[in-house]
Amino acid sequence: MPVFRLDKRLVFPSVELAEDGLLAVGGDLTPQRLLLGYSQGIFPWYGPKLPILWHSPDPRMVMTTRDLVINRSLRKAIRRRPYRLTIDTAFTEVLAACAETPRPGQDGTWLVPDMLAAYGRLHELGFAHSFEAWQGDRLVGGLYGVSLGACFFGESMFAHAPDASKIAFAASVAQLDAWGITLIDCQVHTEHLERLGAYEIPRREFLARLARALDEPTRRGRWAFDLDLEAWAAAV
Repeated sequence: MPVFRLDKRLVFPSVELAEDGLLAVGGDLTPQRLLLGYSQGIFPWYGPKLPILWHSPDPRMVMTTRDLVINRSLRKAIRRRPYRLTIDTAFTEVLAACAETPRPGQDGTWLVPDMLAAYGRLHELGFAHSFEAWQGDRLVGGLYGVSLGACFFGESMFAHAPDASKIAFAASVAQLDAWGITLIDCQVHTEHLERLGAYEIPRREFLARLARALDEPTRRGRWAFDLDLEAWAAAV
């Protein structure tokens, strides 16, 4: 099957034409193209010295906010409240930490400078968001993603202290649920996400769920917790 080359036209081929998840090459990382891609279940993922590569995996790793698994050790960690949790206070720093954190089986990072700039623009426009965990004034964990309708497209996370990313993720799921953003796209399988409750479904099913989620309004702009984090931590 072919891999399609994109030009300046703001259009993607059908995801059904993706070969092993890879759909297209080229194009650009403008906010308009990124948002169009996400709305069709397509996201950019490539590395240094490569052209922009667009993917739509089959199967797709997803979860809903009600699928979150908090095991006993994580529950105990959350209840200790070791970190201060925030949203959208250190977006650039979270991206940089995600880019710099070594990943098993990965040589280098897919968060190349053009990608960092592109997600920074989405953040400025109110579509991309970061969840942060702090130890004093030190950023020790977090994650970021893109929000459209009732779907949050998770992109990457990092931890520089025990359970920091897991606690930030659990809090993010609780807050998203409170806002009615109930579908979380995890893109591709990892054991870490599976332990947190994510699972694989056929791409066609994901696209159907995504279409329903996109019928809901987008919570655009800078986010902040309105969840009672103390009560949430005590109740997990």
